[in-house]
Amino acid sequence: MDDRPNFQPGQIVSLEHGNAKLYAEVIQVVTSRQLCWVRPLLLVTFTQEDSLITDLRDASDLLWSIGLFQPALDVEVIGLLSQVLGKEPKPGHDTIAKQQLNQFLHQIWRSQNG
Repeated sequence: MDDRPNFQPGQIVSLEHGNAKLYAEVIQVVTSRQLCWVRPLLLVTFTQEDSLITDLRDASDLLWSIGLFQPALDVEVIGLLSQVLGKEPKPGHDTIAKQQLNQFLHQIWRSQNG
């Protein structure tokens, strides 16, 4: 039985590590290499008091191991996206958002590769 994810282009997926979760849109699945080409949407960092949502829609696409992604629930994503859509980004937001994404991915890579 094949238990690998069967993601479709346009589907929203999530990648969770520690207290943070990346939401991204599937662009293409590269089955032969077990990779998923995704376009980052949001990085949500959960704290005891609240959650911090970082808009990553201007970040670069990623090619990442398909086995680490999970399908995201529509109701979960819609609620989060509605909090960032229509808001004007603060000056310097792109740089900070990309740094947060890079840090998140580096932590995952480190945990996977020891």
